[in-house]
Amino acid sequence: MKSFVLRRIGVADDRSSVRPALNACIEVVLEQSDLLINGVLDGLVASTTRTGGKGSVIDQPPWLKLAIGDFCRQAPAIRTTFAAHLRTAVYNSATTEKAEQPLVSFEDLQILDSKEIDANIEFALAQQEVLRSVEDVLPGLNALVSSLLGWITVQAHLNPLRPESFVRALQACLRAHVPEERERTAMTTSASGLLGVGLRQLYKEVSEWLRSQGVEPATPVGMPIAGLGAAKGKGAESSVARTLLTLDRLRKLLSGELNIGFTGAGSQDFLHTVPASFVAMEDLQLVGPMMKRLAQRASSPQAQAGKSSDTPARPGQVAREPTQSKQLGKQLGDEVIHMMLDNLGRDERLLHDVRVLVQSLEPVLLKLSQADPRFFSERQHPARLFLDRLTHRSLAFSSAHDEGVHRFLKSATQAVGVLARGEGDAASFAYVLKKLENGWKRDDATQRQNQEVAAKALLHAEQRNLLAQSLAEDFQQRQAGKDIAELVGGFLRGPWAQVVAESQLRCVDGTSDPDGFLAMVDDLIWSVQPNLTRRHRNRLVEMVPGLLVKLRQGLQLIDYPAERVPVFFDALISLHEQAFEGPRQGAAEAASGQAAPDASEFWVGEQEAGDSGYLDEDAALGVERAAQEASLESGPPRPWTAGDLVLGSWVELLVGGVWLRAQLTWASPHKTLFMFVSHGGLAHSMSRRTMDRLRMRGSIRVVSDGRLIDNALDGVAQSALQNDLTHTDPAP
Repeated sequence: MKSFVLRRIGVADDRSSVRPALNACIEVVLEQSDLLINGVLDGLVASTTRTGGKGSVIDQPPWLKLAIGDFCRQAPAIRTTFAAHLRTAVYNSATTEKAEQPLVSFEDLQILDSKEIDANIEFALAQQEVLRSVEDVLPGLNALVSSLLGWITVQAHLNPLRPESFVRALQACLRAHVPEERERTAMTTSASGLLGVGLRQLYKEVSEWLRSQGVEPATPVGMPIAGLGAAKGKGAESSVARTLLTLDRLRKLLSGELNIGFTGAGSQDFLHTVPASFVAMEDLQLVGPMMKRLAQRASSPQAQAGKSSDTPARPGQVAREPTQSKQLGKQLGDEVIHMMLDNLGRDERLLHDVRVLVQSLEPVLLKLSQADPRFFSERQHPARLFLDRLTHRSLAFSSAHDEGVHRFLKSATQAVGVLARGEGDAASFAYVLKKLENGWKRDDATQRQNQEVAAKALLHAEQRNLLAQSLAEDFQQRQAGKDIAELVGGFLRGPWAQVVAESQLRCVDGTSDPDGFLAMVDDLIWSVQPNLTRRHRNRLVEMVPGLLVKLRQGLQLIDYPAERVPVFFDALISLHEQAFEGPRQGAAEAASGQAAPDASEFWVGEQEAGDSGYLDEDAALGVERAAQEASLESGPPRPWTAGDLVLGSWVELLVGGVWLRAQLTWASPHKTLFMFVSHGGLAHSMSRRTMDRLRMRGSIRVVSDGRLIDNALDGVAQSALQNDLTHTDPAP
C-alpha cells in the first residue's frame, strides 16, 4: 500500500511495477477522508464571513452562523464520523444500493411520513450538488474502476467510489452533529457543494494515479439494455409535471387528503386503508403557477377561484377549501395516470401494439381514478392487476412475428374493448381480468403439465447433487495420505458420489447403502495403490471383475454417458496392471494422462436433461462468439446475478445462435437449478454455475422482473422528486 502513496492524491510518488487492485484504490481514497471533510469545514467557516462581489457581507441569519460555528468546533469528532460512515458506505455499496433503484418509489409514499419524505428530498438535493461538481471527471473514474473490476465496458453503478457513498457519509455527519432539523437543512446545500469541490479534485487525482499505474479504462460502448425493473427514462417532464406534481401532493393524493372522488360512504371506506403514519403536511409552494395550469385545463369555477389562491396551509390543515381541494386532487390523479401511461408507452420492451392498447385505456383509467382513489394506493386494485398481468404476459413476445402473438393481441384487444364500452369501475376490470386469465390457463394447461414433470426431475437432481457434495467430502477424507491417482480421486468425488447419492435417494427405507455402492469406495481406493496390491495380487485378481461390474451398474443408475465408461475403465485397468511385473507398455503413463472428471460439475442424467431441456456447460461454451457479437449490437447488459432473479422474470437466452425470449418459471429451493420456458412451452434449464458462465459471456440477459406497472409509477414518483429539487428552496 505504501507504494501507492500519492501527492495529496493524484500522481504516484513512484510507479509500482504491480498494477493496483481495487481494494488498494479504495484504501487510497479512504485515506483522504480527513482532507475532504476538512475542506467542507473550512468552507463553512469562510461562508460566515464571506463578502459579496462589491465588498458587502453575505447576510446569514445569526442562528445559522451559530450553528455553523458549533458544527465546526466538533472537527475531530466529525472527521471520525465521516471516515467511519464513508468506509461503511463504500464497502457496502454493492449490497445496499442498485443503480436503477429509485430514491423514492410510488409505494414508498404510502408508508413514509413527512420527515422521511423530507429526508429523501434532502439526500437528493445533496447528491445533486455533488454531481454538478464532479460530472466532468466522474465518467473517467468510472471507466478506470470498471477496468479494475474486470469489466471491458463501463459499469458506472458498480463503482464503489461513486458520489452517493460520499453524500451518505456527509449526511451521517450532519445528522450526528447538527441535531436541529432547520439548521441541518440550511447547511446541507452549502456543505454538499463544498464536498463536491473536494471530491472533484480527488476523482481527478485518483484517475491520474490509476493511469500512471498502467490501468486502462473500460470502453463506454452504447447504453445498457433494460434490466431488473424500471423502464428507462426520467419520466414525463411536461409543463404540468413541473408545476403540479410533487412528493407532498402525491402523498396527499394517496392518503385521500385532497378529497378526490366521492364524499360519501365510499370515501370513508377508502380512508380506512390509509396507514396511520400519514399526517397532514404543509403544502408546497408554487400554488400560483399550478392554478394557472389548472385554469387552462378546466373551466370550472373552482379552478378559476383557485387561480389566485396562494396562501400556504397552516401545519396540520389542508390548504384549500373542500371543492378546491377536490379539483386539485382530480387534476393530480389525471396527471399521475397520464405520466404512468406515458412511461409505459416509451418502454421498448413492450411490443408497439401492446403499448398502443395500454394507452387507449387512458379515458377509462381517468374515469376510474376519479371515482376510486384506491387505484393509486393499492397494488392489488383490479385495474392495477389488469395492467400488470397484461403487460407482464406480453413480454413473452419480442417481435410482432413471434408464434402466438396474434392470438394474444386478439384477446387483449377484446378485453380492452369491453372495458372501453363498460362502466370503467373496479368490478369491470376484475371481471375482464378473470376472463383473460381463464383463457391463458387453458392455453397453458399442457405447458404446465410438462413444467411439473421437468421441475420434479430437476428437484430430484438438486437433492442428489447436494447429497453428493457431502459424500464427496467423505471420499476426499478417505483418500487423505494415500498415493491415489487423481483420475480415481476425481471419479470418486464426482460421478461415484452421484451414484451413491442416487442409490440412497431411491431407497425408501432409509438404508445408507442399499446397493453396496458405498462399501465399494474403499475397495476401489485400495485397488489403485501399487505398493499394497503388489503384496496381495490374488486379492486384486479376485476383486477386479466384480469391481468393474459394480462400477458399470452404478454408472448406469445415473445415466452416465456410455462413451465415457470404456475410457475410464481402460485407464483404471492400466493402474491395476501396475501391481504385476509386466504391465502394458506405457500403461501407467496413459492412465496418469487421462483427465479426471470435474467433481464440481452439476450432474444431470440423460432422462432428467431431456425432460427439462437442461443446458450443460459445454453448450454454454459453444455460444461465446455469437453472444459477443450480439452484445456489441445491443450494448453492454446490466450486471446481475442469479440471486436477482424472481419467478416470472423474463430473459433473452441465446440457444443455437438464436435469441429466445423465456420466462423463469421454476427455481430449486437451494437456487442451484433454474428452469426457463420459451415459446411453445419449450423448457431451458441450467445450473447456477452454467447461468453464471452464460451471463459472463453475454449469452443470457435480463429483460424485466415483471414489475412494469410499479416501475412506471416509480417514474412518476421520480418526476415528483425532481420537481421538489427544482422548486424547493432548502433555506428556511
